[in-house]
Amino acid sequence: MRCPFCGSDETQVKDSRPAEDNTSIRRRRICPDCGGRFTTFERVQLRELMVLKKTGRKAPFARDKLVRSFQIALRKRPVDNERIERAVSGIVRRLESSGETEISSEEIGLQVLEALKTLDDVAFVRYASVYRDFSHAEDFENVIAEINAKISRDSIAD
Repeated sequence: MRCPFCGSDETQVKDSRPAEDNTSIRRRRICPDCGGRFTTFERVQLRELMVLKKTGRKAPFARDKLVRSFQIALRKRPVDNERIERAVSGIVRRLESSGETEISSEEIGLQVLEALKTLDDVAFVRYASVYRDFSHAEDFENVIAEINAKISRDSIAD
């Protein structure tokens, strides 16, 4: 692993431990050349996934983009980063275990919507407004009605 401080290729692992519900390994590293310390994460990748965009273009799946979409939707919302990471890891695991190597961006968007629905209602509406391309106030009203129906079902189940 290359040192991010001096660029040396000779870094050493000082500590390794499971992270994120045992879906990755967190490694503390040190550079013997400059003494810099940094952390890396290692994840299992079952297969190389490609995303089919609406335009028909294909792009490699990027976990970071998925994390960023959650962070944007959840900006200034009281949701722990650990819960976001669990939701992202769950989506990635489902995509990798689906058996498909090409996943449509619509499918990924639907999975993000489902995850946000359980994490935070405001973030769900934010993401839905972009994903579903809201153009009228009625679009927001329909999603809010959907959330209220879910809340009613949940309170009846309790």
